[in-house]
Amino acid sequence: MKNVILNNGTEIPEIGFGTWQTTKGVQKTVKVALDAGYTHIDTADIYGNEAEIGEAIKDSGIARKDLYLTTKIWNSNRSTQGVKQSVEQSLKKLKTDYLDLLLIHWPANEKQFENWKEINAETWKAMEELYRSGVVKTIGVSNFMLPQIKALLETAEVIPAVNQIEFHPGYVQQTVVDYCKEKGIAIEAWSPIGSGRLLKDEDLKDIADKYDVSPAILCIQFCLQSGVIALPKSENPTNIYNNLHFERFKISESDMKALKTLEETGFSGLNPETVDF
Repeated sequence: MKNVILNNGTEIPEIGFGTWQTTKGVQKTVKVALDAGYTHIDTADIYGNEAEIGEAIKDSGIARKDLYLTTKIWNSNRSTQGVKQSVEQSLKKLKTDYLDLLLIHWPANEKQFENWKEINAETWKAMEELYRSGVVKTIGVSNFMLPQIKALLETAEVIPAVNQIEFHPGYVQQTVVDYCKEKGIAIEAWSPIGSGRLLKDEDLKDIADKYDVSPAILCIQFCLQSGVIALPKSENPTNIYNNLHFERFKISESDMKALKTLEETGFSGLNPETVDF
């Protein structure tokens, strides 16, 4: 599996294992993923599964240096002290003394706060301090749209290495992707195969049949070919394995365009500029 070189020189696997909405039996599921060869595990404080993931990693016997762990700061911990306490708890639960990647899970937005710029800037400054201390090897953001990322860059001393956003066929957020790539910020897809509705889309299935792959594999390859790091999730052992080990192929230019312009059947409905949580 290939690694992507980030703007601070560190490397991140191009496919990781997502654990959102995976709480029941997550320890077993992550063990299956680790046994399948995943080295990149993505979690978050709000997922409520960091402790179980820590146990799975401990039981795996895999050396910490051979793993890539990502977690995220939840909205209730945006203050300087909140960030530090959140990271301390995540380290304890994950049974590690450092994080490979720490993200702001959701930006404060204009709908929620008049001083949303200052809130995001404070969170980022606290993360910069953790980055400089070495406790966190790389820092980034998640779900930042153009207004939030541009505002953050006005005061940031460390440029985010990653912006993890919803990205899949039919929902590519091209303006955000293009801007981030222009600034050297890598894009991660937290929903590379969309929802179950997307995998049932007839146009998507027709294109998948053309390449003799499953709709899910087509979605993952679509991300990789778009230069986007993919974080598929599954609780099915066969799918977990196949999502990582499929033979890479090239989607034609016309099919890439068709996939980009599919109906938004896989969209989660979460708009970072209007969410209120």
